[in-house]
Amino acid sequence: MTVRHANRQFTKKNKHHQEEFMAHLVYILNGPNLNLLGQRQPQIYGHETLADIEATCSNFADAQKIELRFHQSNAEHQLIDWIHEARTTASGMIINPGAYSHSSIAILDALNACEFPVIEVHISNIHKRESFRHHSFISERADGIIVGCGAQGYMLGLQRLATLFSQPLPGS
Repeated sequence: MTVRHANRQFTKKNKHHQEEFMAHLVYILNGPNLNLLGQRQPQIYGHETLADIEATCSNFADAQKIELRFHQSNAEHQLIDWIHEARTTASGMIINPGAYSHSSIAILDALNACEFPVIEVHISNIHKRESFRHHSFISERADGIIVGCGAQGYMLGLQRLATLFSQPLPGS
């Protein structure tokens, strides 16, 4: 049996071999209206649902020995609470803050308290849309920004985090 928790090493044992690995916990947070993916403006956001995205990410994460916490909320305070929770448990975060990208200094402040890598994802290309969508407060903290790649953007973010996790820490 294997137990995984962020940044902790565990040993998987069976009668034939013993394997050690480092597990990483990644939070994937989704902001307002993303619960409507597949229904809301499919010409912009596509036909995949948030459940489809979660399943795809989970399959990849399992293969990489990454634990996921996948959440969605329309409430800004709930997203902030999850960011605070992640501060002490997570190795990285992917966040699609939705419309909060353009308005939430509170989410930016919460992310600034985190020491792990943050990847910002937007399904649509926010720079090709209305001018009020061109600026993202979250981008000021993000270590990577993926826009306009559709639902695949989540996988690209997860692949980037997996790459970062496999690199040696500076000074080690």
